Amino acid sequence: MMENSKIWVSDLNARVRSAFPKTTVRFYDTTLRDGEQTVGVVLSPQQKVEIALKLDELGIARIEAGFPRVSPEDAEAIELMQKAGIKAELWGFSRAMKADVDELVRLNLRFSVIEAPTSNVKLKAYGITREEVLRRIRDSVAAARVADITVAFFAVDGTRTDLEFLKTVYLTSLEAGAEEIVVVDTIGACGPEAAEYLVRQVCQWVGKDVPVHFHGHNDFGMATACAVAAVRGGATWIQGTINGMGERAGNADISEIALALRCLYDVPVELNLEKVREVSEVVQRAGGYTLEAWKPLVGQNLFMRESGAVASQFHLPEAIEPYSSEIVRAERRIVLGKKSGLDSIDLKCQELGIAITPEQRGPILAAVKKAAVSKRGLVTNDEFREIVGGKPLAL
Repeated sequence: MMENSKIWVSDLNARVRSAFPKTTVRFYDTTLRDGEQTVGVVLSPQQKVEIALKLDELGIARIEAGFPRVSPEDAEAIELMQKAGIKAELWGFSRAMKADVDELVRLNLRFSVIEAPTSNVKLKAYGITREEVLRRIRDSVAAARVADITVAFFAVDGTRTDLEFLKTVYLTSLEAGAEEIVVVDTIGACGPEAAEYLVRQVCQWVGKDVPVHFHGHNDFGMATACAVAAVRGGATWIQGTINGMGERAGNADISEIALALRCLYDVPVELNLEKVREVSEVVQRAGGYTLEAWKPLVGQNLFMRESGAVASQFHLPEAIEPYSSEIVRAERRIVLGKKSGLDSIDLKCQELGIAITPEQRGPILAAVKKAAVSKRGLVTNDEFREIVGGKPLAL
């Protein structure tokens, strides 16, 4: 359990914490399926197994292992995962089509999302009627249940679907044998208030015994906020990806959501935040991309301080950070550059074991700033040693 003494957020958050259920929020990871839809990313079956094992260490309860009907490589990855001793549930992904369900059966998957389009614009795009989509939902879910597959029904573009029809869709899927429901913001079209409203409505439609998921995208930069709002509305499962990877602006970032729920709203989460940065790096390497240095939770700059004004407060982490670096096992450190100050020089000398006199501080700082401006970047430790020309402190 995370210590509250390592969380230094605003007391104003306490005003809304009572609005959040205290049920533990769990995570359904779709990095290996929806995350791989990131443009230019291709994960091999072996890489998917490596990532799945890291997700297991992270505490992810459910891993969406792939879309086997449309990808032989996904089918291979699923077979490898089944042999890898993964504790998390392995979930498949299926359209509301018998052939897709048959492939789940062939692979002996015991759990799967089954999806179908529900909004008018999606039905128009696919050229199918409401009656036809309801028939497909009934037939595919029933086939999965006959095969003893637990189904979570996934209404594609649900946030832009007429509410009365969406209610009919969800109730039809439950009558056919679905056990869980996914509220899906396919193109990130909802703000947090709308996400909370819809999840609350769906929870009322399906009843308290049916788990409700939220699956969001980040097209307006609000995926984390929408997922948090969905929890307030009654969702107990959040679907998303590592690093928020995915199509267009990406999916909801599971780790960001877990951090926000736990630190801001004191909601219990089933995720080991100490492992997040490690898993993030594994996924980045496999996907062949790098994240911006200022990305929440996993960015390299989060606990790195260049500013002299901030360096003067470095001894008191809660003065300059909202939560302890220990929560996510990150290193706090001072770096030197254009914006450094005298305290930055002192701290870097302490770190490197270099002795300087008080009179040297000003000239050294001036030389550091000049070097940083010249190279348009940070001054490395070796460059700093060269500037100082100092000697190690005697111990």
